[in-house]
Amino acid sequence: MKTSKAALSRRTTLGLGLVAGTAVAARAADYPTRPIRIIVPYTPGGFTDLSARLVAEPLSRALQQPVVVENRPGANSILGAGIAATSPADGYTLVMVLPAHAANATLQAGKMPFDSIRSFAPVSLIATSPLVMASGKHLPARGFTEFLAYARARPGALTYGSSGIGSTAHLAMELLQIRTGLRMVHAPYRGTQPALQDLIGGNIGAMFDVDSALRPQFQAGSILPLGIAAAQRAGFAPGMPTFEEQGVADFVVSTWSMLLAPAGTPAEIVGRISTEIAKIVREPAMTARLLGMGLLAEGRSPEGTADLLRSEVDRWATVIRTANVTVE
Repeated sequence: MKTSKAALSRRTTLGLGLVAGTAVAARAADYPTRPIRIIVPYTPGGFTDLSARLVAEPLSRALQQPVVVENRPGANSILGAGIAATSPADGYTLVMVLPAHAANATLQAGKMPFDSIRSFAPVSLIATSPLVMASGKHLPARGFTEFLAYARARPGALTYGSSGIGSTAHLAMELLQIRTGLRMVHAPYRGTQPALQDLIGGNIGAMFDVDSALRPQFQAGSILPLGIAAAQRAGFAPGMPTFEEQGVADFVVSTWSMLLAPAGTPAEIVGRISTEIAKIVREPAMTARLLGMGLLAEGRSPEGTADLLRSEVDRWATVIRTANVTVE
């Protein structure tokens, strides 16, 4: 009985596929055998960098290999994320990203060397921090309801600040304006602190940012808290009302830190890292430590992380297009 060349070719292909699959499974079973790097596409000291360094040491202990944090800032996180996207999909390169990664899918459409979703394998959502809105003391409004009435009566007269175009703080205010009919002028700054100083000085009327950045000035009485963009009051700010309580239904906006791997990283490796991350951030002492920083521990599965990333890309795409947000 003769065997056709086509049948032999199919058998060869299937055999090669089985060999490749066995090799991948073997690598996943042995993983890790050398140091792992977490790329942070921002300078040291920020939320993303903090998130990476908080998990790096305990993850190193769990995997019994060094976990090194590598800061690669540039182009609003595109440089560092691009390095990760083109790295071997073997579990030895990871990247920690912020919501800017999701916003860039629309803001930088056609200009990035990768796709915000398809170029990555989501590993875990590390932590979230609901945004808080603050106003300046120079305004007569006290509380969100009064601020809303004051601003609505003066369309285009008030200026709000943010840590930069396309930042979560910027897009949160654009979303609030869409939801409430407010009309304010955006003043982008190079980071939170310059915007905060101008809020204290009365040069802008309001801004969004994380509680940890604003709380010292709330406590000093330099600025006023208006509300927190969370589904329920946060444990780190139990006295601050949500926007839902103040008439803006389902207004929930958080910054977050998310760990991604290059697309094609074996699911077994992704799953192992994700499982270890969940153990790390949900350990009571770490959860308490995060809460003290104004952060909520997450540790979501790869599937849950992927769902969040897709939903954030879609949500901010709608806001960016509706508000006609562009980057220069």
